[in-house]
Amino acid sequence: MVHPFISFVKRIVYLPESEEAKVLELLKPIKIVKGEYYIREGQVPKKFAFIEKGLFRYLYINNKGTEFTKNFILENNFISAYSAMISQQPSRMFIEALEDSYVYDISYNDWLELKKGHQCWNQFLVVILEKAFSTKEIRERDLLLLEAQERYDIFKKEFPTLENRIKQHLIASYLGISPISLSRIRNKLAH
Repeated sequence: MVHPFISFVKRIVYLPESEEAKVLELLKPIKIVKGEYYIREGQVPKKFAFIEKGLFRYLYINNKGTEFTKNFILENNFISAYSAMISQQPSRMFIEALEDSYVYDISYNDWLELKKGHQCWNQFLVVILEKAFSTKEIRERDLLLLEAQERYDIFKKEFPTLENRIKQHLIASYLGISPISLSRIRNKLAH
């Protein structure tokens, strides 16, 4: 059976067998239980992970303890405090497991060495970063320009399975509205 990370990479770029073997030696399987953090605010990230199974959220917590959900990350995606990792600065966000999850960790230093060895890894990184940048740009635009119900409609299209997997207050946080506002929107749509 082909490793899930290898399958994912091969859908994006050509991956020589020699590079498959190298990266498989670097991947460390880890179980993260629901409620645990993969990265905490203030921690200097030295790793990132590929999600085989599970669900995570990126969140910020202000000085009053209010949580702000930046994004949800599902299977076959990466979790990383990327800007903090590449600058070796403390992360400003948390990455929390919303379900019991299984990931494959890779250290940032190992990744840097791997990238030096073959151009496929830089090609892969460009594709992943372009996708992440596009997603971030669209999300920022939506938060600034769209009404709450429009953002909720987009959420349901982008994450069709999440309504049954996460609590409603997390969806409201992601949409930038209160749980009461989300209930009103859902009631309006139900009628």
